[in-house]
Amino acid sequence: MSVSEETAVAAVVPAPDLVANAARLVDGLVLWPWGQVSPSVYETARVASLTPWLSGHAERIAFLVRTQRADGAWGAPDDGYALVPTLSATEALLRELRRERPAGATPAVLADAVARALHVLFTRLCGPDGARRELPDMPAVELIAPSLAERIDGHLAALGHGPDGGMGDFAGRTLTLPAGLSGRKLALVRAVIGAGGDLPPKLLHALEIIGDLAVALPVVSPEPTGTIGAAPAATAAWLGPEPPRDAGSPARWYLETVSHQHGGPVPVGFPLTVFERGWVLAWLLRAGVPVTVPPELTLSLTAPLGAAGTPAADGLPADADTTSGALYALALLGAPRPPDPLFIYELDTRFCTWQGEEGASLTTNAHVLEAFGAYVASVRPADDARYRAAMAKAAAWLRGCQREDGSWTDRWHASPYYATACCAIALAKFGGAGSAEAVAAARRWVLATQRPDGSWGRWEGTAEETAYAVQLLLLTGAGNAAQVADAVARARPVLRAELAVVPAGPDLGPALWHDKDLYRPTAIVRAAVVAALWLGDGFPDVN
Repeated sequence: MSVSEETAVAAVVPAPDLVANAARLVDGLVLWPWGQVSPSVYETARVASLTPWLSGHAERIAFLVRTQRADGAWGAPDDGYALVPTLSATEALLRELRRERPAGATPAVLADAVARALHVLFTRLCGPDGARRELPDMPAVELIAPSLAERIDGHLAALGHGPDGGMGDFAGRTLTLPAGLSGRKLALVRAVIGAGGDLPPKLLHALEIIGDLAVALPVVSPEPTGTIGAAPAATAAWLGPEPPRDAGSPARWYLETVSHQHGGPVPVGFPLTVFERGWVLAWLLRAGVPVTVPPELTLSLTAPLGAAGTPAADGLPADADTTSGALYALALLGAPRPPDPLFIYELDTRFCTWQGEEGASLTTNAHVLEAFGAYVASVRPADDARYRAAMAKAAAWLRGCQREDGSWTDRWHASPYYATACCAIALAKFGGAGSAEAVAAARRWVLATQRPDGSWGRWEGTAEETAYAVQLLLLTGAGNAAQVADAVARARPVLRAELAVVPAGPDLGPALWHDKDLYRPTAIVRAAVVAALWLGDGFPDVN
């Protein structure tokens, strides 16, 4: 259902009970402690390719066939985002087609899907056009794309020496990767690990890129949850192509659990306990939505905080973004903790997401600003000056990164509305008087880019992006009151549709969040929608 269709439906249904929706979200944090996340084409294809013995294999293959776009690719409309999921799905279906007894679809259907996928890879995503395309800043793309191309080339080479399986002119050919991608870094990583070198903690999440070296890699062991790197693909790579001899292997039962949640397909990162809980609670509380938070949720945010902060979940390194989210939520819960772990991530002009980060994140710095600001506001500590200096640093860097049109973009989300909301709201609350013009510019940009149906969105109007736009307008000041009232009034049906028409489900709605593949953290998105509607209901002249 399109946003315009959902808006038309929402116009004739009662307004959702926001308090009840918020309560269900909070209850869900307890009922599903690993999180609620959409299935991933990239990750599902890796699990299908690497562990065909795992329960739900046929369903994973069927999911890949079912989610292929009409043009032969997978993923978001932007070809840059389509590259990784299309490479992954193509490799998995090629491998399945070459098995003695393919599953999930007939050989003819598989061959057709693969032929269409190879066509789009060779003619658009990886050919001369792909070589000139700028890729989005996705984690480990510089390693993932070459590793998948290498596997696809291997399949096509094998087909080139025998029956081509319907691949025609593609048999025996090799892919040309987009500019900036090559196998040199991948080869170096494999050489270091093959020689017994240390495995960088952040690489554990994408362990599958090292190929056969990953199987039972001695320096790696499952977390208490059974995961390797909080990723089904990494766990599948460590388990390997044959079922583990230990029938009670925690890694095996982690994968069985994750596969069962979606009936075969799997998410790209799982679990994401702390990350999800921090942002769901923070966004509801910041908007003033009345919720009862069980003490165990507060404990789950404060207990993992160590000298380096907290990771999103077991199997991942600690990071400044998740740490900031947990600290901000704790301050709003009335359980503030000193934000000192964030100083570990402080650089000369900004804060990094983790030490050794390649690139920089605006939303991480916005969240750092909120974490310091909320603590100072709630505690007023003796070393206030040190915290305020950190806040000034983050705020200045954010202001300097704003685009001419008033928006921001970031490496952790595909939409500028998410990044702009994060930055503008943080600057409005904690950025000081020097941030006023940056915030005003962001408000002007949001008002200027609303779609005729009342939604906002990068590729199309979405309830998620509309929620960010509405929150920005209602949490950053009182300027342009008449325009804001009109914009919020036109947005309300779009937001209602998400809650009143679309049922809560991890596989519904567009995926906009960055990991190895785009994903949708359902509870977080719905919390943003509930918060936006709550704020909108309290805005003058909105009805």
